[in-house]
Amino acid sequence: MLIIRLQRTGRENTPTFRITVSEKTRSAKKGAMEILGHYLPAQKEGVFTCKTDRVQYWVSKGAQVSSTMARLLKKNGVEGMDKFIKRYAKQKKKGEEEAKPAEAAPAAAPAAAPAPTEVKA
Repeated sequence: MLIIRLQRTGRENTPTFRITVSEKTRSAKKGAMEILGHYLPAQKEGVFTCKTDRVQYWVSKGAQVSSTMARLLKKNGVEGMDKFIKRYAKQKKKGEEEAKPAEAAPAAAPAAAPAPTEVKA
């Protein structure tokens, strides 16, 4: 299966990414079939260039889009990326408790265990 994803390049602490089409089972660093653009998040404006017509071509041929890549494409005006975006459950903040319904489950009184008997010898 083919996947459209980001391939990290650049130096340490200065990330740059290539937008590539490759086999899903291959490493992201190896075997890109086609380079579709690049993303430079470290710059002030965050440069994003992509051949959207080629993205639509590969999606029509059955390629999947990674969740991060789908978010970037949607943000830059590419239609039909909602089906590739994974939704994650919201995590509880520290100290925040889940609201418990009052009548969720009646608390059953625990069965009283018989008291141990002492045997004097």
